[in-house]
Amino acid sequence: MFFNMTKYAIFKEADLPLDVVILLIAGMTSLITGVLLFPVSSGALPYYENGLYGLLLFMFALQIITMGKTPFGDMRRTKPLLAGGLVIAIIGVLTCFVPDILGQLPRMLLFVCFGPGGLLLLLQMCFAKDKLRTWVKHGGIFWYLIIGCSAVYVLSMLIALLLWKQNLLTTAMTAVVMLIYGTAITYLAGVLWKLYGTYPDTEKSHKEDVELSTDRAMLLFMGIFLMLIGIIIVPVSLKMFPFSGSAQLGLMMVIFAFQMLAYGGTPIGPFARSWPVILFGVLFAALGIVSCIIPHILVVLLTYLIGVLNILGGVIGLIKLCIPLLKTSQSNQDPVPPVLMKLFAAQIIMNLCPIMFGTSMLNPNLIPGLVIPVVLIAFGCITLYLLHLMITLDKMRHTIENDT
Repeated sequence: MFFNMTKYAIFKEADLPLDVVILLIAGMTSLITGVLLFPVSSGALPYYENGLYGLLLFMFALQIITMGKTPFGDMRRTKPLLAGGLVIAIIGVLTCFVPDILGQLPRMLLFVCFGPGGLLLLLQMCFAKDKLRTWVKHGGIFWYLIIGCSAVYVLSMLIALLLWKQNLLTTAMTAVVMLIYGTAITYLAGVLWKLYGTYPDTEKSHKEDVELSTDRAMLLFMGIFLMLIGIIIVPVSLKMFPFSGSAQLGLMMVIFAFQMLAYGGTPIGPFARSWPVILFGVLFAALGIVSCIIPHILVVLLTYLIGVLNILGGVIGLIKLCIPLLKTSQSNQDPVPPVLMKLFAAQIIMNLCPIMFGTSMLNPNLIPGLVIPVVLIAFGCITLYLLHLMITLDKMRHTIENDT
């Protein structure tokens, strides 16, 4: 009996809200950075500052794209806001992948996000009618929310100060600040998770203006992300500028982790967001964060891991597509609408591209270097085309429902 109850508890779907997921990854980023800065300060480990900056910009972009949460407060997820989030994401990717290509721009952007952004969020919390005054009236868990938000906002301003004056503290003291900041973010994530479980309406208020679901917003980002990698690899293959392979692998692992934690989307297919999936997502995030910040140490492991996952994901996806197709061909049914045929063709290509990409990672000499960027750009284009087809199908479905 005890075994059955334990098994049920472990494999049931975890109710993990989206903003809690992002805060959890952000908290892990700060905590892991704090831990790693101690050996970095003694010269025991190398340190890739641009990898950390790019990863932090990527986290801000994720909040904007998926929830409309900007460093300066919540906004409606309009097309201009999504475009702004994508621009920040692209800057973050370039910062990670190509050392010093953008100069001081990433550091200045982060200063604005942490400094003025943290101050504005603190002022909004203090003076907005539906925040501090309301939270104080409710009491209980809202007191913990006040403590968590205040700590994160104040520490964000301290992080901005360290970005502005980088020699203000020693590396070891900066590590302590990052550990405290990561603890505050993780604490806030836990408070929000408990709060949403106790007062479900507070979570709904964050989602009223969403135009794209989380998985489709990630499809949009992944399409642009893959195209960007393909474009960057062209001059890299021609030895025109340096490239951080460890940061590339690390950012891919963080993206995998976000998809797993947010909606159960793993590299080998979708699963229910059970606790094992959550734990694997946390592990993937940790590996990715370390690889972004500390160059070279995880390159071999992550190269094989990502290569195998891409191949398995593509093969499993093709099998899932072909089985229903065989069943359909054996039965007499009405003709398939053209948009569904286009969707099927796009999914076939989407599963072939990761197989080729994964194969190239496991055996770099099998596919010529300049073919890889073509595969990645095609992968990105077909991802965006698939998103377009899915939106078209949604519109068709809504039209049919309205007519009936």
